[in-house]
Amino acid sequence: MTDQEATLEDTSNIPSEGMPAMEEDRESTTSDAQPRAMIEAVGLSKFYGPFAATRDVSFSVSEGELVAFLGPNGAGKSTTMKMLTGYIAPSEGEARIAGCNMMENRIEGSRHLGYLPENGPLYPEMTPLAMLDFFADARGLSEDIKQERIDAVVEICDLSSVLYKPVSKLSKGFKQRVGMSQALLHDPDVLILDEPTAGLDPNQIRGVRKTMRRLGETKTILLSTHILQEVEAMASRVVMIYEGRKVYDGDVQTLRDIGDGDLDQSFHALTKDESIQEPAE
Repeated sequence: MTDQEATLEDTSNIPSEGMPAMEEDRESTTSDAQPRAMIEAVGLSKFYGPFAATRDVSFSVSEGELVAFLGPNGAGKSTTMKMLTGYIAPSEGEARIAGCNMMENRIEGSRHLGYLPENGPLYPEMTPLAMLDFFADARGLSEDIKQERIDAVVEICDLSSVLYKPVSKLSKGFKQRVGMSQALLHDPDVLILDEPTAGLDPNQIRGVRKTMRRLGETKTILLSTHILQEVEAMASRVVMIYEGRKVYDGDVQTLRDIGDGDLDQSFHALTKDESIQEPAE
């Protein structure tokens, strides 16, 4: 045996000490991986002539998060959501859903998105069942999964008692549920919901909150509201805008601390209109 062959034979029997380290590095990389950003607002601005509805709004919502989008009426919440969904084009910036630019690739982005606008349009002469069937066809759902998805959203949104009633005859609470059902019909990864509890009575609000918590187990949700109880009941994180600009992005407890433990005070501190003079005590 030559010296070279002996050397090769010796080294072939040496245990590979590097393998465990490589496996350890791979596990470390996997465990340290950041959740995927499913909703991204990048410098979003919307101008109407000299008026800025929003200006340079940036934030992201990661996979599995339920984030409250908070602000007073007229702050720019609905405008921002419409840009995120591709419903309107931003004057500046970029909106992405599941990595899809919603101006350049809206169709693909919409496959991942369920959107419930404030006072979402419904067909008053149709029944919820007929409307879900229509939307399933419009979404291109195949016949083998269409009925499965309709049954699923009817159960999630508790619509079985009103399936055959015209939408025009339904209460506002049930109309909201019908709107929610069409947003969920294609089983999207992302939900953007604009004031889903607006105008509802306390029992109806309770039902919506229950549905939101259930959906939050499997979906990424951005929930617009100006009702602070919604934040405490459902969200772990808050993005707040005021006069079209982002003024807060963080967890609920830190927001509460701004107002010494009172969310009302925190909201007031971050959205106070200095032009309004408060009465002297």
